[in-house]
This record gives sequence, structure tokens and C-alpha cells, in this order.
Amino acid sequence: MNVGIIGAGAWGTALAIISARGGSNVTLWSYDGEYKHFDNIDMPENIRIVRDMNEISECDAWLIVTPASFFRETLRGAIKFYNGQTIIVCTKGAESATGDFMSEIIAAELPNVTDYGVLSGPQFAGEVAAGIPTGSTLAGTPHAIEIGSKILNKLHINPSDDVVGAEICGVGKNAVALICGYNSIAAKGENERAMIFTLAWNEVMEIGIKCGAQVRTFLDLCGIGDLFLSATSTTSRNFAGGMAIARGEQPSGTVEGIFALDGLIRRAEKIGVKTPVLIEMKQKMGL
Repeated sequence: MNVGIIGAGAWGTALAIISARGGSNVTLWSYDGEYKHFDNIDMPENIRIVRDMNEISECDAWLIVTPASFFRETLRGAIKFYNGQTIIVCTKGAESATGDFMSEIIAAELPNVTDYGVLSGPQFAGEVAAGIPTGSTLAGTPHAIEIGSKILNKLHINPSDDVVGAEICGVGKNAVALICGYNSIAAKGENERAMIFTLAWNEVMEIGIKCGAQVRTFLDLCGIGDLFLSATSTTSRNFAGGMAIARGEQPSGTVEGIFALDGLIRRAEKIGVKTPVLIEMKQKMGL
């Protein structure tokens, strides 16, 4: 299978590596021609790095792996090269300015697309690239799940039809991981950390359920699995970003949790869900 991957950061590059190992020919689009180099991991020969999006126009499927803050802009740049490919969204987050999920941006920018899925689960890019076992929820149409499972055959895939649930889990875990990182330093004790963690995740669930998500999705790999990984480890950019904020430092790299927290609060306001803990934590972090 010929796979086009849009975005060559750590996660995009890791997905390119495991897709190539799984037997696909991969075209990895990078806006500047660069990609993430993982220590002691060679790029498979069946990966091409390109800067011209026209190079992915004839691929069988697209995996979109750009940061949420650039998702709409990148998608608009890719539209003229779209030829009916199955799309797998591998970006976790919500657009800060609108609170829109990535599937909603696709619906707005590519209204004729009906065959797409959302990949979300406990995945540190370096471990995935190294071949360390992990899994993911793949939510979407039956055909998108079939195609995505073939491409990502090196992952354990849990299929789901709950796209909005998978997305809200991805957004929510980023925000809650940021909060947990902050509270690992700022909270007065372990009890307070556990309380805020639980209340914040409950608010994420309330938003999701109001948007039509299934409760069981929050117990899947995209839910509790990803939350456990991201909200308990300093390897998580969001957890580390929260720690930096608590220390009065500037977080390094892209910290999706900052945008996710803002997006969740905006979404909650639109649909009439109260989020006092998320709002209070945003204020405490000065975001």
C-alpha cells in the first residue's frame, strides 16, 4: 500500500517508520524537508521524504499528523492534492480559536470526505519507532478501520465507531496531563493532586458525553490508556510542560495541552457544560 503521511515531527516520523516496517511504501511530507531523527533507529528504505504535497496525491491513504494548531492550515494546503484517499487523523487536540475537533475541521474544509478515522492511544513516539509494543483505538468508518489496521499492523488496534469519543479523549488527556504536571509541583499534597486529576477528567467526560461520545470509549486505549501514560510521566511533553509552568519557566516544544485546555473550555461554553476545575487550573497556570 502507498501511504502519504502529512507531518514529519516525532509522531509523524514514528508512524512513517512503523508503516514502512509493516510493508507500506511511505511518502512523508515535511514542510521544511526535515524529520525527527531517533537515536539508534535507521529510516527504512521504503520511506521518501518530500516537501511538495503533490507527491502524496496518488497515495492510497493519508495519515495527517500535524499539530492541532496548524491542522486547518495544513489541510487547506493539501486539498488540491486530495483524490479520494482514506484519511486517518493522528493529531490529538482541538483548535484553540474555535474548540473544533479535527474531524469537524475535515468536515468543514473537505465536506465530501466520508471515509476517515481517528487514531488515538498511549503512544510515546520514541518507543513506537523503537518497536516497543503499544496499541491504539482506531475510530471511524469500517473501511477506514480496515485500511488503517493494514497500514498500522505493527500496533494493537481496538476498532471503534465512536469518532467524537476518541477525539475528546485525545484532547482531554493533553489538557489533564498538563494540569497533572503543574500540580506535581504546585499542589500541596498527593490527595490534592488525585482530587484535581479526577475532577478534571470528569469534566472532560461530561463534555464528551454531551457531544455524543460513548462512556466506554473513556475506558479504551484512547481514554484511560492514553491518560495513564500522559498524566503520570515526565516523558510526556504535556506533563513536562505543566511542570515548567509551575516553575515559572517557558515550556519547550509544542505543548498541545495548552491549546487543548483552551479548546475544551470554549467547547464546554458552547454546549452548556460547566468546567470549574478546568477554568480554575487555566487561571492558576496563567494561560
